[in-house]
Amino acid sequence: VPNLQGPRYVSPAPHGGFVVSEECGDVKVFTSSRKLLCSLSSKYGHRFGNPAGVCVDVDGSILVADEQRRVVHLFPERGAPICLVSAGLRRPSGVACSSFGHLFVADAGENCVQVFKYRVRPP
Repeated sequence: VPNLQGPRYVSPAPHGGFVVSEECGDVKVFTSSRKLLCSLSSKYGHRFGNPAGVCVDVDGSILVADEQRRVVHLFPERGAPICLVSAGLRRPSGVACSSFGHLFVADAGENCVQVFKYRVRPP
């Protein structure tokens, strides 16, 4: 996939696509045929500081760790972004989520992994 602006982290997405965070401050979503589906900045009108880790949950929502703003946002397929973690992070760099609704955040500033529950309804 050419023409990325400092690709950092990548995650598989539903239907064979993938998500890439870029150093320039955006997150892009691609189809299984490597065509740009959307930019999260454009689609949601969201401004990232320094997006780092990305993952996609079982509902197809995209989760993004923002190192500069020290937050983790969830971008649902429909609706507005939701800030899942807004305090207690020094440098969130990586994220992963489980099918049980747990969010794992690698915090390079604290040298730890923090675990959060973000899904209320069962899978």
